[in-house]
Amino acid sequence: MRVLVWFLALMALALAAIAVCTYPAWLLLHPHFGFPFHRIGERIGMLALLVGFVAVARHLGLADRASLGYALPRRAFLRELALALALGVTSMLGVVALMSALGLLDWSRGASLSAAALARLVLLRLLSGLAVGFIEETFLRGAMHTGIAREAGTRAAIVCTALIYAATHFFASFHIAAEQVTPHSGMDLLAGTLHLFASPLAIADAFLALLAVGVVLGLVRAATGNIAACIGLHAGWVWVMLVVHELARPRAGASLGFLLSQFDGFIGWLVLAWTVLLALPLWHFYLGRSAARSPP
Repeated sequence: MRVLVWFLALMALALAAIAVCTYPAWLLLHPHFGFPFHRIGERIGMLALLVGFVAVARHLGLADRASLGYALPRRAFLRELALALALGVTSMLGVVALMSALGLLDWSRGASLSAAALARLVLLRLLSGLAVGFIEETFLRGAMHTGIAREAGTRAAIVCTALIYAATHFFASFHIAAEQVTPHSGMDLLAGTLHLFASPLAIADAFLALLAVGVVLGLVRAATGNIAACIGLHAGWVWVMLVVHELARPRAGASLGFLLSQFDGFIGWLVLAWTVLLALPLWHFYLGRSAARSPP
């Protein structure tokens, strides 16, 4: 699949830019601004990915609104996004409630937060969730899904984007202290970023859960023909997860603790089962909404 190869090459190029360009950029920036080495590397990777994405999307004819998943009129798009955001929050709160009922979460971390601090946390994490939803869905369920579907069909687009979606969540944040930076630190940073893939069994539960989430988002994309609902669902799920990460932690010694992954203490076998249960209802719900919008 030519489109898939292009996007994989783009991701490889962004990773290579981290290895090659971070050290020279650090020499230029660190003495004046004190930016950490890993932060400079992350920004270089993001910039390379953004510039490359624009170039690849134009080259492959995927830079128009419809190909990127924004074909709906603005008002309808925002309405579908808001509905999906509510569905995402509700469904993720359901699995959080189940985690709590099973004694998997310790909420003592958030007990001391004031109402103002909690409100600020919730608002900031909403903005983070929306940013993640827009960026990742435009890239994956927008341009990449469209390009692969044109070449190899919808099923291939759903599977390929879900695999890439799951894999990219295991790019780890790896820190190198300023006094330890050497000309080889760019390669060290890249190796640290990818080190989780060296132990696949340790991340298998989280990977499968994220793969299932990616499939669900791909099914919704296929059912609706746009990414409004994908952005809303994705943002809602991320929003709740980020808030829970701030307020709770996995309960030490819980008998069912294996249901939460060691990767982040949240995404694991329980989230996988929950996602599988949600898949068909969500898909049928959006098939029905799409049919209702279609002219007779």
